Amino acid sequence: MGVLHSPAIPSGDALVLTHGAGGDHRAPLLVAVAEKLAGSGIAVLRCDLPFRQQRPSGPPRGTGSEDRTGLKRALELLRATGSKRVFIGGQSYGGRQASMLVADEPEVADGLLLLSYPLHAPGRPDQLRIKHLPNIRIPALFVSGTKDPFGTPEELNAAVALIPSRTSFIAIDGAGHDLGYGKRASKKFQSVPAQIADAFLKLFS
Repeated sequence: MGVLHSPAIPSGDALVLTHGAGGDHRAPLLVAVAEKLAGSGIAVLRCDLPFRQQRPSGPPRGTGSEDRTGLKRALELLRATGSKRVFIGGQSYGGRQASMLVADEPEVADGLLLLSYPLHAPGRPDQLRIKHLPNIRIPALFVSGTKDPFGTPEELNAAVALIPSRTSFIAIDGAGHDLGYGKRASKKFQSVPAQIADAFLKLFS
């Protein structure tokens, strides 16, 4: 399943955007970010990962290789539409799978957007998910809340520094893992999608 946000005035760029382990393509944060980016000329495909296509609820299983294959297919679909540049990104688990895909196959995308990257499980800062980060050779934008139990700003800054390409990191003050967009947007964090879109356009201009 997926939804394509087609901009009124296309820039020629496109983004595959996917969800976390507990969600799907309808996640409020993904919808809001996609709308903001489409308003700036970027086509955005919000899509379900294969594990979510197979069952409507429950966490992913296995190594994630099937989900990475699904993301690669989505990128190929957007490239086939004639997009000049194609980016990939996701929230939490989806972002991690996107980062692992481009670490293995850097030619599949032109840039990476990671929303609430799950640097480690809550309470497990000694088990960092960073092994593949030095192999990322494309520009990457990280966005995370300062109260995210999956990684502090300090931990994330250290992880981002492992990537040898151009990077940017935005810390959303007071936000948790959902960046203020759980079942519905918190009024306090309604500006977050615009912040993400602005940072995305700046990094990838």
